[in-house]
Amino acid sequence: MSFNLPSKTAIPVGFTAFLTASMAVPAWAENLEHTQKLLATRQCSSCELRNAGLVYADLRGADLRQADLTQANLSRANLQGADLRGAILVGASLSGADLTEAKLDGANLNAVDLRHAYMTNASVAGANLEQAMLQGAIGLPAEIGKAEDFYKWAVAHGEQKNYAAAVENFNQALARQPDFAQAYLGRGLARLQTSDRTGAIADLKQADKLFTASGDTKTAQGIQQSIKELETPPAKPKKGNGFGINLLSAFATLLQFFLP
Repeated sequence: MSFNLPSKTAIPVGFTAFLTASMAVPAWAENLEHTQKLLATRQCSSCELRNAGLVYADLRGADLRQADLTQANLSRANLQGADLRGAILVGASLSGADLTEAKLDGANLNAVDLRHAYMTNASVAGANLEQAMLQGAIGLPAEIGKAEDFYKWAVAHGEQKNYAAAVENFNQALARQPDFAQAYLGRGLARLQTSDRTGAIADLKQADKLFTASGDTKTAQGIQQSIKELETPPAKPKKGNGFGINLLSAFATLLQFFLP
């Protein structure tokens, strides 16, 4: 939706100044007193910690209930077992942070950066994770993130030939949507490129079942042909050719389905 505003000369100077002032984003300075209290005692519930610089901070078991950590930098911080229930972490960076067994129930994590964070056994019941960045996060609870997003990241890694990362993201997609046929297909292709032939065939067979059940016989037939080729390797594969001509042919057949 767009609005046609009158020309600048048609707006009174006083009104223009009012509009400029009303649209300005307030700059919040870090509350150093609260930051120092947190670092000294690890007890800072309801503290004002907006924009706080806490990179690599040791906050194991810290009490941060209801704290305002909007846009705080907690990259690589140790938050093992920390209590962040009801905390506000909008736009905060938790990249690479250790959130093992942390309590994030009811926290506002809108647009938070959780890339490569460790979240094993973290609790997130009722947390707002809209627009959260989750790529590479380890131990994510299954209720965090969308299968479609992990699928897109997996495909991007596949196109970059980072097949191990692609497999991990396909794993995450399937943990959230076990009947995701395209994810089984993509993971099969990625496993094929990591020399996991057995896993690749198993994934392709599962993809075949799901595509067949959905009525997509064209895709299923292509997968079936590729499985047949994969299960019948050439008698004398050429040296240096990881899987042989048949496997490369199978990959070429399925590549069109791997791409978005």
